[in-house]
Amino acid sequence: MTSQAKDASAVRGDLFDPACPTRRLLDRIGTKWTSMAVKVLAQAAPGEVRFAELLRRMPGVSQKMLSVTLRNLVRDGLAERRVEPSVPPGVYYRLTALGLSLDTVLAAVRDWAEEHMAEVDRANERSDRQAQP
Repeated sequence: MTSQAKDASAVRGDLFDPACPTRRLLDRIGTKWTSMAVKVLAQAAPGEVRFAELLRRMPGVSQKMLSVTLRNLVRDGLAERRVEPSVPPGVYYRLTALGLSLDTVLAAVRDWAEEHMAEVDRANERSDRQAQP
């Protein structure tokens, strides 16, 4: 590892600093589409998943939103993209080691959301009733 790489890996973000890129990263990894894509790719790890299969396994995502989500995952080093030269071209994605480490964290958040959604819905209903005149 070069000294420059060591310096870059030693830098820790500060969420409360308005200029810190941590905020932008959290915006990208905190979306439902990112969480779903990471989950599907993690289930296939260390294998790959074709773009069309990701689209099929993520109900409600548009082709454009999936493309944007995957482009961000690749740009951030969380996933790798491979294009197979065929007609039509086969486009495959897989998580990197960094992406697999993110899945561990997102899995805990997904589990929490699924376990507590009913409680949150009830709280929303109570709040909505109290807000009505």
